[in-house]
Amino acid sequence: MRNDSSHGLFITFEGGDSCGKTTQIELIRQWLTSVGIDPVVTREPGGTPLGNKIRQLILHGPDDIDARCEALLYAADRAYHIATKVRPALADGRIVVQDRYLDSSVAYQGTARALGANEIRDLSLWATNNLLPDVTLLLDIDPAVARARRTRELDRLEREPLEFHSRIREQYLALADANSDRFHVIDASATPDQIHTRVKAILDPLVRPYLSDLKRED
Repeated sequence: MRNDSSHGLFITFEGGDSCGKTTQIELIRQWLTSVGIDPVVTREPGGTPLGNKIRQLILHGPDDIDARCEALLYAADRAYHIATKVRPALADGRIVVQDRYLDSSVAYQGTARALGANEIRDLSLWATNNLLPDVTLLLDIDPAVARARRTRELDRLEREPLEFHSRIREQYLALADANSDRFHVIDASATPDQIHTRVKAILDPLVRPYLSDLKRED
């Protein structure tokens, strides 16, 4: 659970490329909006104007960006994003729904890039002053199946070989096993509606107090 004194709810979605996070986040946004909650929906990298510039560098920049440079670009984006957007929203009691967070860096740069899972986790915790999500939804899918879904031009990370993405999946599952109080693993090979039903069932008990607050305000 988040270890600060704010009263918002911090939800993160994780998973390999083409696992369906974007679709599920939009469905959750629609659900929350339908019950009267205005969530802050954001992403990493790219949740701020500065972050969008960093995102372009990471995903579409030169091929000679090395692993350490890549990790530091993610950390820089994360530090600014959390300080200027996420923490203020949580302090205002908002629900934040975020596409990727520090677990992505642990899986991608820490493990798949072989920089060290603990080292990258420590870097992200330092960059964010130890902010952790309340709940993390891991959309798990075989990387080969995910790759077959892609129809657009691939970015720098998506172009990596299947072995790279398999290491990412293994690290994600290891993180979920080690942090079972925070992680929920969801089979992302199911239909979008089936996944949404599962995600909503997980989030509903966490969201209910915010519905009670709305009723009290009325």
